[in-house]
Amino acid sequence: MSQLLRIATAGSVDDGKSTLIGRLLYDSKAIFEDQLSAVERTSHERGHDGPDLALLTDGLRAEREQGITIDVAYRYFATPKRKFIIADTPGHIQYTRNMVTGASTADLAMILIDARNGVLEQSRRHAFLASLLGIPHLVVCVNKMDLVDFSQERYDEIREEFRRFAMKLEITDMSFIPMSALGGDNVVQRSDAMPWYEGMSLLHHLEEVHVSSDRNLIDPRFPVQYVIRPQQSDFRGYAGTVAGGTFKPGDEVTVLPSGFSTTVEAVWRPGGTRIDEAFAGQAVTLQLADHIDIGRGDLICRPANRPHAGQDIDALVCWLTSATLLRVDFV
Repeated sequence: MSQLLRIATAGSVDDGKSTLIGRLLYDSKAIFEDQLSAVERTSHERGHDGPDLALLTDGLRAEREQGITIDVAYRYFATPKRKFIIADTPGHIQYTRNMVTGASTADLAMILIDARNGVLEQSRRHAFLASLLGIPHLVVCVNKMDLVDFSQERYDEIREEFRRFAMKLEITDMSFIPMSALGGDNVVQRSDAMPWYEGMSLLHHLEEVHVSSDRNLIDPRFPVQYVIRPQQSDFRGYAGTVAGGTFKPGDEVTVLPSGFSTTVEAVWRPGGTRIDEAFAGQAVTLQLADHIDIGRGDLICRPANRPHAGQDIDALVCWLTSATLLRVDFV
C-alpha cells in the first residue's frame, strides 16, 4: 500500500496556493470529467482563456465570488507511488487560525512565495507556525516565475532571503522549487523554461520525501479519546490515535494515571476489522483483557516505558480567537 502524505499549503494572499493544488490535480489526472467541465464552463463565463484551476479548491460560494480562500479545503489524490491529502489553507491574516487547523496534522508544508513580491510578512508567519506545529518537512515554492521571465537571479535572491529567516526556526528538512503553477512549470513535469534548475519537480519531490522516520516508533503511547461500550454487549473498547510506538494483541500495557496493568486482547480498525498490529498515526480501537476503569484522557503505555509524570507544565499557547488573551489557569 502506498504511504500517505499529508500536505498543508501556506503563504501570503494571491501567491497561487489554490492554483497550484488545482494544477497538481489536473496534471496528475486526479479530477473527474464533470468537475473539469464545470470549472471550464465557469472560467469561460468569466472570460478566461483556459480553465481557472483555483476553482477546483475554492468550494465556498464566497470564495468563488471573491477569488479568495476562506475555509480549509481538503483534496485527495494518488499516484502509483503514494497517496496524498492536501489542505488548501487561506492566506489572509484574519483566517490564520484556519491555516493552523489545516496544518495541524500535516507531514509537510508547502510555503508559496510570489516571485514578484518576494518573502512577505504572511509568508514568514506561516513558516513560523509550521515550525511551531512541528512539521518536519518544508517545501518553499517560488511561484509565478513566468512573471519574472524565469529569472535565476530573482529565484536566488528569494531563496537566500528565506533561508536567512528559516535559520531561526526549527526546520529539519527544507527544499526550494521554482515554478509556475499557472503554466505547470516544475509542478508535475520538469520545465524547459528553467534549465538552470537541476532539482526535481514538485510532484516528484512529494513522492520521494521520506516521512517514516518522522513518527515515534519507539515509545508506545495511546491517549484514549472515546470509550466504546455498545448496549446489550460485553464489548468494551478504547478508541484513539496511536501517538507513538506499536500495539498488538498480547502486549502487556499499563493505564495511566491509575497504574493498573493488563494485556491487549485485540486491535480493531474503524469499520470493525481486526488487525495484527497498530502503528503510530493509526486511528484504532484497543480491546483489553481486563475491565479497568479507563476514561477519555487516560494514557495506555508499556509498564517498562512510561512517560514522565509531573505537576508542572511549560507550554507555548497558540491563541486562535480575536479576543485578547488575559490569563490562562490550568487546574
